[in-house]
Amino acid sequence: MQKPAIALSLGLFLLYFSCTSSEQFGNSVDIPVDVNDLKTLTDSSLLNQVQYQTFNYFWEGAEPNSGMARERFHTDDVYPQNDKHIVTLGGTGFGVMAILVGIERGFISREEGFERLDKIVNFLDTADRFHGAWPHWLNGETAKVKPFSQKDDGGDLVETAFMVQGLLTVRQYFIDGSEAEQALAAKIDELWKSVEWDWYTQGEEVLYWHWSPNYGWDMNFPVGGYNECLIMYILAAASPTHGIQPEVYHKGWARSGNLETDREYLGYDLVLDHYENNDAPVGPLFWAHYSYLGLDPRKLEDRYGNYWKLNQSHALVNYEYALQNPEGYEGYGENCWGLTSSYSINGYAGHRPGHDLGVISPTAALSSFPFTPDESMQMLKFLYHEHDSLVGEYGPFDAFSFEHEWYVPRYLAIDQGPIPVMIENHRTGLLWELFMSAPEVQEGLDKLGFQY
Repeated sequence: MQKPAIALSLGLFLLYFSCTSSEQFGNSVDIPVDVNDLKTLTDSSLLNQVQYQTFNYFWEGAEPNSGMARERFHTDDVYPQNDKHIVTLGGTGFGVMAILVGIERGFISREEGFERLDKIVNFLDTADRFHGAWPHWLNGETAKVKPFSQKDDGGDLVETAFMVQGLLTVRQYFIDGSEAEQALAAKIDELWKSVEWDWYTQGEEVLYWHWSPNYGWDMNFPVGGYNECLIMYILAAASPTHGIQPEVYHKGWARSGNLETDREYLGYDLVLDHYENNDAPVGPLFWAHYSYLGLDPRKLEDRYGNYWKLNQSHALVNYEYALQNPEGYEGYGENCWGLTSSYSINGYAGHRPGHDLGVISPTAALSSFPFTPDESMQMLKFLYHEHDSLVGEYGPFDAFSFEHEWYVPRYLAIDQGPIPVMIENHRTGLLWELFMSAPEVQEGLDKLGFQY
């Protein structure tokens, strides 16, 4: 395994040096001074460590003009198409929740967090929107759309949903705060209410992913489950201004009841049909993360299934798959597991059982902490105790392969963001409690027949 240019030890030294001041960071930070032996870290300190580093992707690593999350960060300083100023909506939606973790963990002050979040919201207010939906990418210097592909140059309703999930969580955090904080909450409320979810149905009983001012509906992507997009349907139902009818969820997302399945894989009930992967039994593991950064799955169910069981099974399938290791890839096992979409040996790939390239993505196991706390801790210790060359200043690098003696010293916002957020949900339930406290969210869930 080749080594990164910057060893972890330097990053840890700087981290410990900057994080031992209780006056600056508050009493909640518990990061030891001794950096000589990572194995001396308590489990709690190790969780603080990875939360701080991954939070910092969205803090120190943010695009400076907008405050938004960069789509990617390359420690080797190789950026395609001047990507240093390209910011991502979904990744920023995850990132604003990570900033709340930073406030609560004492990594930054409430005032610092507020200033950054206010900057992001003001930028979003000036940014290109298409019937209320933001695009997948924006230029962080100009607030203009950066096409994700030729025809993907307009509204992206899924990325918008991830952004709104984060914004509503921020709104609930500040809603009873100071006058300035309440003004921020009110601005978020305006942005949320201006998303035209119902327009993205084209008058049909399904939501469409994209619309372009230049190509219209040419991408033709009606969104049916199961995948990462449940939050989009719940927010669309919850909207007090542009809400969808329940039939859009039940006929579009749930495919008129065909969402259910009685299939099992590796001894676990899959609950819902990951039907898009006809070549694989389950989808990439980020499907168990993105919609559930704010949406609390612990007691969530509807007529189609129980969402805690769904996501726990998905994570445990990944763990069991690594134990069985049917492809015989080097390194797979109880301490090294997790398949999801990430950088891959030849670019980017949606890794999952049935489409396994021998590439492990740390976000898969680490973002699954609520569902698999023991198994995820094993993976975390494995990375920090035994393979610190796979960790950089913003936490574990995006992907690696022992089989192919390959790693990538790079980060993606959509992979780093779920780590501090889902670890915090595991530890305190913070983001779940905030998002679920929004009255519109509760009304949307009631509208669709959820119990929660």
